[in-house]
Amino acid sequence: MPDTLLAANLTASQLLADYAACIDADGLEQWPDFFVDDGLYHVTTAFNHSRGLPAGIIHADGKAMMQDRVTSLRRANIYEPQRYRHVISTVRVIQAKENLIETEANFLVVRIMESGKQDLFVCGRYLDRITTADGAARYEKKLVVLDSEKVDTLLAIPL
Repeated sequence: MPDTLLAANLTASQLLADYAACIDADGLEQWPDFFVDDGLYHVTTAFNHSRGLPAGIIHADGKAMMQDRVTSLRRANIYEPQRYRHVISTVRVIQAKENLIETEANFLVVRIMESGKQDLFVCGRYLDRITTADGAARYEKKLVVLDSEKVDTLLAIPL
């Protein structure tokens, strides 16, 4: 693997590992910090994505919208206490050029309810565009493409 791809893979892999660890540890207040100020977080289905349909399940355009989502999760939304555990494949670098890395990675998310019940919650892939322009790796765009059309209505916590 050429040095540029290796460096891009290490950068993207570390960012994704830190991202998942933040969510899994319930560090939701830090979740928006993984994005640039005008970053995009979008959750959709494989059906919609493959057809270029813009409708999504969750759409947050910018850190302010992400911060609002966290605030509503903490203060306004009522849902059964739960947490996630991410299992993520090796990151595949699609493109790496100056200050921009595009990647793909598969994931599974296990949802653990307060009762101890554990379920495979969702699976899919991350399609990410990462910038390193300011010296730190941050997401410009995180597209979460879910494999199934059936999504539990309790999709509260970011994936």
